[in-house]
Amino acid sequence: MSVQMSKEAMLAEIHTLEQALQGEDPSVIVSRHIKLLHDYNESKDAAQALMGKLAIAKGTTVTRLHEKYQLSLRD
Repeated sequence: MSVQMSKEAMLAEIHTLEQALQGEDPSVIVSRHIKLLHDYNESKDAAQALMGKLAIAKGTTVTRLHEKYQLSLRD
C-alpha cells in the first residue's frame, strides 16, 4: 500500500469515526461510560453481598447458589 493510499484510508476512517460521534464531545462520552461502569460495579457488588448473605442463611456456598440459579461464575 502506498503512502498516499494509507493516508486516504486513515482520513476515511477518521471521517467514519467522526460521524459515529455525531458531534458529541468524546470526553463527554468517556465520562458517561465511566459513570455507567461505576454504577454497574456498585450493583454487582451489592448483588454479590446479598448472594453471600443468602449462602450463609441457607448453609451453602455462593458457588452452589450460582449453580442452583444458573448464574455465571464470571459475572
